[in-house]
Amino acid sequence: MTDLGDGPVGHATRSRTRGVPRQRAGEADEPLPTGGRAAARQAQRGGSRAHGRAAQRRRAKQAPRGRRVLKITAISLSVLIMVTAGAGWWFYEHLNGNINSVAIDDGAGGKEKADAFGRTPINLLVMGSDARTSATDCKLGGGCSQTGVQTGNGNADVEMVVHISADRSNATVMSIPRDTMTQVPACKDPDSKQATAGYYGQINSALQYGQECQVKTVHALTGITIDHFVQMDFSGVVKMSDAVGGVSVCVDADVYDTYSHLKLAKGTHTLKGNAALEFVRSRHGFGDGSDLGRTVSQHLFLSAMIRKFKSAGTLTDPTAVYNLADAATKALTVDTGLGTVKKLIGLAADLDKVPTKRMTFTTMQTGADPANANRVVPAAAAKSLFATIANDQSLTSSSGKKTAAATATATAVAVPAAQIAVTVENGTSISGRASTVATALIAGGFSSGTTTGNASVSATTTTLTYGTGQKAEAQTVAKAVGLASSHLKQGTGTGLTLVIGTDWPSGTTYPGSTSSPAPADTKAATSNAQASTADQSKSCAKVSTYKTVSLNGVPMTPTQAYRAATNKKDSAS
Repeated sequence: MTDLGDGPVGHATRSRTRGVPRQRAGEADEPLPTGGRAAARQAQRGGSRAHGRAAQRRRAKQAPRGRRVLKITAISLSVLIMVTAGAGWWFYEHLNGNINSVAIDDGAGGKEKADAFGRTPINLLVMGSDARTSATDCKLGGGCSQTGVQTGNGNADVEMVVHISADRSNATVMSIPRDTMTQVPACKDPDSKQATAGYYGQINSALQYGQECQVKTVHALTGITIDHFVQMDFSGVVKMSDAVGGVSVCVDADVYDTYSHLKLAKGTHTLKGNAALEFVRSRHGFGDGSDLGRTVSQHLFLSAMIRKFKSAGTLTDPTAVYNLADAATKALTVDTGLGTVKKLIGLAADLDKVPTKRMTFTTMQTGADPANANRVVPAAAAKSLFATIANDQSLTSSSGKKTAAATATATAVAVPAAQIAVTVENGTSISGRASTVATALIAGGFSSGTTTGNASVSATTTTLTYGTGQKAEAQTVAKAVGLASSHLKQGTGTGLTLVIGTDWPSGTTYPGSTSSPAPADTKAATSNAQASTADQSKSCAKVSTYKTVSLNGVPMTPTQAYRAATNKKDSAS
């Protein structure tokens, strides 16, 4: 290859010639003086000329070398840019290739309603599966000695509804205990083809019929529109905790859960790998030894992980970012709406905007299932908690403190919503419209006696008919769904009947309504909900004081088991 320093023949010679002073016209060559000051001056002038000519020759020789150095540098820089760009593209494609995504529809009949500025909240269902679908999960979770590696989605033993507000100023994380009894709708898993016509059972079992079924079940229970889901298995917890360098947790006493194998001395520990999984799986070690106690310890773990994400250096260290991104994309199954690295980064950025003091962790309030003392059902207060999420209400003020109870407009109604039952009828040809609206009403605090059915004739206009003396009740319902007074009429019978017309084809708020749902009572929403915020770094998990574990067949408290198991190595050691 020709050197860039080469030029036409004679070019270098011309450059050197231009550096030699020309002889003036008529000037003759004379011999150099041999002595005196004149001779010295002549010699000096001659020496200067000679020095100049030598310098010219050196520059002429150096110029091509300098151009070669610049050329080599430019080529090297180009190669570096190409390699870097190629590595970046490989990295991006590698992470995208890690992601497993599934399409979902929560059956809500519409998406989140935008606020006055066009912003919309995000509702995300986070699921932790108990499936042992790999040798790694079998080793971590156990229980495969007879069944071997399993197939299918398993049960959603961890379920959290994560709500990020429209203005990204606050977030609420609500855990739903796995032992909650509810109605699972008709579902069919598009992959396994496993189907159900619907049944009454534990909420975590819906995952067996696919992620969409679990999403629909949570929506039906809470009335909250679910935009996205994220699912993680046993190995995912291990990978994520390792990727952030461990998660710091505190226990208020010695604990040994002989079921999850968690063994920790009183105090603060940094948990990685199996130890992290043992902590989030422990249900016998904390609280009353049930799933309710486990949700609280999981909140402490997640709060600590979020603080670690936000800590200085975690997201600015390229190696840490790569390890975290690689672990996250390998560990997660998500909906197609989150099925690329770019979309996951967008979700992370939205969550990162929320200060930790305004991230509220809660557990759905429950009561004992009348038919089974070992199962639970949503308590009345849960309706207020559902409504705060559905209405995009914050459970903390700008200072991070719990908000006050609902405003006077919500509490001064003549008839409380809980005392109002509505018959919702579908006057359209769109399947499920009455069920969608009725579910939203119940989630908003209206009586569980609210029922659904089909209208006797099709209706082009939505109407709310009320009986004698029930106008105030009708106005409360109308305000909740955004109906103008022109849609209300008094009938000859009793009760309230809401007929959904073709002018309301989707959603749970009447189209074009400028009304906002009545704010929920935030004091009731957090009552008995184990509410805490992510900035509470000094909180410790409460070790159970009940005999929830056994060692060598002897029932013990987790603390007694810790002291007795002297041959068992601590999880964090």
